[in-house]
Amino acid sequence: MKKKLLLGLLMFTMASQMMMTPLHAAPAPEASTDAEITSQIPQLDEYLIEEGDPDSDDENSGFLLDSEVTLIDPVTLQASPAAKQLNEQKTGKVVYGVNLRTEPSTSATIIRMAKKGEHVVILDKHNNNWYKVQDQNGTVGYMSADSKYIEVEAAPSTAPSGSAADASGEHTYVMAAASSSKSAKIEKVIKTGKKYKGTPYEFGSNRNNTKTFDCSDFVRHIYKEALGVVLPTDSRKQGAWIKSHSTAKTSISQLKRGDLMFFMTYKGSKKSNYSGINKSKQRITHVGVYLGNGQILHTYSKKSGGVRIDNIKNTTWEHRFLFGGSVL
Repeated sequence: MKKKLLLGLLMFTMASQMMMTPLHAAPAPEASTDAEITSQIPQLDEYLIEEGDPDSDDENSGFLLDSEVTLIDPVTLQASPAAKQLNEQKTGKVVYGVNLRTEPSTSATIIRMAKKGEHVVILDKHNNNWYKVQDQNGTVGYMSADSKYIEVEAAPSTAPSGSAADASGEHTYVMAAASSSKSAKIEKVIKTGKKYKGTPYEFGSNRNNTKTFDCSDFVRHIYKEALGVVLPTDSRKQGAWIKSHSTAKTSISQLKRGDLMFFMTYKGSKKSNYSGINKSKQRITHVGVYLGNGQILHTYSKKSGGVRIDNIKNTTWEHRFLFGGSVL
């Protein structure tokens, strides 16, 4: 009897140990704290391309529709060709006075002479002889790639101490590096706009397709398509948006490539037709995108052929100009 009790007790003990062993085989991992979890999740607003504008009177203004949200994986973003190109953006220092031209040719129009010590952002190497650059005023043109004229260096990722400006007051590589991202965005907007050259004009065009454009629809669409930036739907609201979000510039010479330009009503073809007019009181009736070098990308009538590029120097457009400013 005692043997049976001892044997039963022994079997019970062994069974209990077998049941308990898995519970102690491996310690449970410690729970992550809220801070640790948050640090492991990419910040959503860094990868969302947002659409919506408080000044827009669109039905969906200020809201993100499911179809309008683009979620970009941070690893993909870091490894993308566009990101790589941006990280490798180079700047150049003029080491000997060199001409900035409208085209990559010695016979092209000279925009101005770039002086020794100036810094430019190198947007592209057109060929072995020419760089496409943007100067510190935002003007885009072509410059000789000869090393005796320009010294090329990769833009620094951090600003060295005391590098905001050199002794001569010229902006340094830090300025150029900081503006390279904006320059790339502006070029994307302009490239998008140029592909619509010849698209017919229609006053009050449908904002939901690209079959036709009026002036404000065109400007609004190319910024939306290129960058996901949604401007108000008409030129007057766009002008008000620029004044509240940017700096209004009343002189064409102050404008930079990609700036919006706003114009008053046509009063005549002569400069004298606009003398004595208080332009700050005039109503905006037209908008376009400034390309630099006195040129504008816009659309204004069926007879003109729709979307086109015009030179505004010494024309009615110059007389009608009210103000301009940057979207970015």
